[in-house]
Amino acid sequence: MADEEETTDTPERAAPSRLPLIAGLVLALAAGGAGFYAVRAGLLPFGPGADGQAADTQTGGGGDGRARAMHEAVDFGHLVYVPVEPLVISIADDGRSRHLRFRAELEVSDDAEHEVIRVMPRIVDVLNTYLRALRLTDLEESAALPRLRAQMLRRVQAVVGAARVNDLLVMEFVLN
Repeated sequence: MADEEETTDTPERAAPSRLPLIAGLVLALAAGGAGFYAVRAGLLPFGPGADGQAADTQTGGGGDGRARAMHEAVDFGHLVYVPVEPLVISIADDGRSRHLRFRAELEVSDDAEHEVIRVMPRIVDVLNTYLRALRLTDLEESAALPRLRAQMLRRVQAVVGAARVNDLLVMEFVLN
């Protein structure tokens, strides 16, 4: 009986092949490289190469279109900035009073300037009403200004018309 070998019930398994893993890794790297090249060369309608290639064909020159695009001047001649009357909003917080000083300018096209100026009292009223409805916690958040700016622009565009006002630029936003 001592000569008998003990048999185990677990069959021996062959080591798994690593060939599919290596082939997958090589294919993933090749696809990533091809995608990078396609975007960089401007073969796709998005990415940095697409804008640069369009600039090269418009100017008639070769070379790096990104470097040329950085030095080209953008024509802002048709834009006018209309100042909004500065606002001081009082905000009550746990018995103490705080004040928000707000000043902005509206980016409009030069042909819509007089129409926007004509309805400026309505714009000030909409902004004043919106800012007074805010709580102090709404103003103290780290991402508050971009969110508030978008909300105010939407309200101004609702009053004036979306085609007349391009943007709202916050010039002063101070909470005392």
